[in-house]
Amino acid sequence: MTLDEPIALREDGVYEVVSPHEQTLGAVFASPHSGHDYRPEFLSDSRLDLATLRRSEDCFMDQIFGSAPSFGAPLLRALFPRAFVDPNREPFELDPDMFEDALPEYANCHSMRVAGGIGTIARVVASGEEIYGRKLRFADAALRINAFYRPYHRVLQRLIETSRARFGVCLLVDCHSMPSIGGPMDRDPGRSRVDIVLGDGFGTACAPTITSRAEELFTSRGYRVARNTPYSGGYTTVHYGRPEASVHALQIEINRAIYMDEHRFAPIAGMAQLMADVNALIGAIKTEWTSLVPVGQQAR
Repeated sequence: MTLDEPIALREDGVYEVVSPHEQTLGAVFASPHSGHDYRPEFLSDSRLDLATLRRSEDCFMDQIFGSAPSFGAPLLRALFPRAFVDPNREPFELDPDMFEDALPEYANCHSMRVAGGIGTIARVVASGEEIYGRKLRFADAALRINAFYRPYHRVLQRLIETSRARFGVCLLVDCHSMPSIGGPMDRDPGRSRVDIVLGDGFGTACAPTITSRAEELFTSRGYRVARNTPYSGGYTTVHYGRPEASVHALQIEINRAIYMDEHRFAPIAGMAQLMADVNALIGAIKTEWTSLVPVGQQAR
C-alpha cells in the first residue's frame, strides 16, 4: 500500500469504511443501501428469489461515490442488503403483523414506513411483493438490529464526531438511488421520476447553501433535479442533520435509469458520466467548503 492508497476498515458482512490516509475534508459519505451480501439463512427464509430481493438495492452507489477518499473524506458502505435490515430507519421501526410474538413497547409500530411495509425489517421489496412466507419472532429482528444495524450506526456516528471535532463542522452525504418509476409502495406510484432528488428535510437538516450548490451543479450538467419530492430524507438525514449542532445532512437520490439496467442489475454507458459528475460535486464541496458551510454555523 502506498501513501496515496485509501485505508479500508472492514467488519465482515456488516460494513466497510474507506478512508484517506489523512482526512482533509469535513464530510462523510455513506451508502446504506448498496449492500449485497445475502446470508444463506435469509435467502432460505424468503419466499422470493434473489433477483426480486435485489430490487430494493441501491446498486453501485458505493462505486459512484467511491472517489470520496481521494478528495479527503471517508466513505462508509453497508455490506448487508436493506431487505435484510434497513439502516435508514429507526432502530425498531417494526410491523407487529410480521411477528408471531408481541413487540416491546419501545418499538415504533405506527410510522408511515411501517404502514408501507418498509420498516427496519421490511415486509415487502420495492415492487411490493411480500418477502416472507411465515411470521418472524422478535428475537430474529433484535439479532439483525444488534449485529448489523447498530455497528453501522456506531461507526457512522464516530465518523461524524471525528469530522466535526477536526473541522468544526461535518457534512454527511447519504447516497441513494431510486427506481425510474415510482413503485406501488411509493408516494408517486407509476410516475416517471426526475434524474436527481435532493432531500434536506425541507431545509431542516442541511444549510441551504449546500443544497442549492448541489442543485446548481447537477442542473448545469443537464440533470432534472427536484428537492424533497418524493424523498425528503430518511432516518439518517433527520437523525444526524442538526445544523445548529454543526452537522449537516443531505440525501442524494439518483434515478437508476441514468446509470444501470434496472432489470439486469448491470451498469450502462451513462455510469461513467454520472461518476464524473459526482466527482465534480465532491470537488466543489472541497473547493468551496468555507463558503458552503460558514464558520458562523459551527457549534457555539
